[in-house]
Amino acid sequence: MLIYTFAAAAEIAGCFAFWAVLRLDRSPWWLVPGVASLIAFAWLLTRVDIAAAGRAFAAYGGIYIVASLAWMWAVESVRPDRWDVAGAALCLAGAAVMLLAPRGV
Repeated sequence: MLIYTFAAAAEIAGCFAFWAVLRLDRSPWWLVPGVASLIAFAWLLTRVDIAAAGRAFAAYGGIYIVASLAWMWAVESVRPDRWDVAGAALCLAGAAVMLLAPRGV
């Protein structure tokens, strides 16, 4: 779960750098750490100890959603509403099922 958390932070930071350049008129230099963050994100996801890449990516989705809402609140000063929280809880439950399901392999 810690790797997923770091991966989410890296992905959101990288994507936000592009958002800042293209939507908030920030300097193109923001793209340098943004690309580095996206590379770190991709590398971190390969560190997850799951045999199937698709399952690792699918389970990561729940963590990403929660991290995105935390980013929205902390960086953009937009507090998640009850629907955001309910949706994130559902996604986390789905991620937990995928990660923790007993498998015969």
